[in-house]
Order: sequence, then C-alpha cells, then structure tokens
Amino acid sequence: MASNTIQHITTGKTPALAEKGGNPLLPLHHLKKNILTIHRTAKDFHEMWKRACDTASKFIAEPKGYISSRCGTNHTWNLASKKGTKWKNAVEVKLTEEFPTKHGVVPVSLFKLYFQTEEDNFPSRKKNLTPPEIVEVEDSRGPVKKIIRARKIRLDHRDQRQYLVRFKSQTADKDKWLAGDSIPDGNPHLRRFRASKRTEKSCQ
Repeated sequence: MASNTIQHITTGKTPALAEKGGNPLLPLHHLKKNILTIHRTAKDFHEMWKRACDTASKFIAEPKGYISSRCGTNHTWNLASKKGTKWKNAVEVKLTEEFPTKHGVVPVSLFKLYFQTEEDNFPSRKKNLTPPEIVEVEDSRGPVKKIIRARKIRLDHRDQRQYLVRFKSQTADKDKWLAGDSIPDGNPHLRRFRASKRTEKSCQ
C-alpha cells in the first residue's frame, strides 16, 4: 500500500492513480470519521479563555454582592418606575440596554435629580396651546395720506404683508407699518399704491 501511494518523482502521480485512476483509502481516513482531533494550541486557548471568563464572572459577582449587602430594604430606588418616590433627593439613571449586563456598578456621572411632573402622572394629557391675542390697532393720527412702500414679514409662522403708511399733518418719523386690513379706509389707498407699482414696472 505504501508503494502504491507514493508519488513518482517524474510523473508526479502515484502508481495506484496511474493504474486504477484513484488512490486507496488509508487507515487514517477511516479513523477521522469517528475521532475528533483538536490541535494542541486550540486546546490551550480554550483553557485560557475559560479561566478568563471565570475570573471576570468572579469580579462582577463581588461588587454585586457588596451592593446588595450595603443597600437595605428601607431604601427607595426610582430607577425604572414612574410611581414616585418616598424620600427626598431622589435620582434617576438612564442606562443603555447593554449596560446592566456589563457591570453592576453605576457611575455617579449618570445620576440626575428626579422631579415628578404632571406629564409623568398623566402621559396622555396634552397641553392646550393658547391662541395668540389679536391686538386691535387704534390709531388717532388722523386720515391716511398715502402708502409709501410694502414689505413681507413672517408673523406667527405665517407670511404677512405690511405697508408703511403716512398720515396727513404728520411728519415722516410718525410713519407706521400696518397690515392691509388695519389701515383706516385703506382700500382706495391700496388700489392707488398697487397701480403706481404696476406703472413703475411697465416703465422699466
């Protein structure tokens, strides 16, 4: 069998492969079907990994036991519930999902003072937004003389057009920006102002 499975130096083939077209199975091939062989370095790494996991579990279990022995049953911890607290100076801690599985000790930097609000007691309650008060423009400067120019501003999340109005028997420093519906008798003045703007555009 050994002579039939040794490669020839010239052809690079075994005699069995040249004569029969295939090499016979060796006893090693039959043994590998039922026996699992592990490399020596892999076995050493497995033992090292197991010792490291056991040591890490021991270091995590010790602080957990220390915290359990120091914290009695009289303390109230409000870390996850929203039912309120029994003692003053309560704190809350916001942890990630994987944090409790890593270590049993919480750093002080994650502590924040806990304040119970109405939103915690009534989560479905919504605040009623009060509408903005409508201030009526009361102008006692007399009748309108003319509209000088217009502008567009954003007020209460809406675009609004305002006009610079000049009043009769008033100087230029008394001019005032007013909305179109707030100008006293503003319809004829608005028509004249818009007509003058169209004339200026056509002349250009």
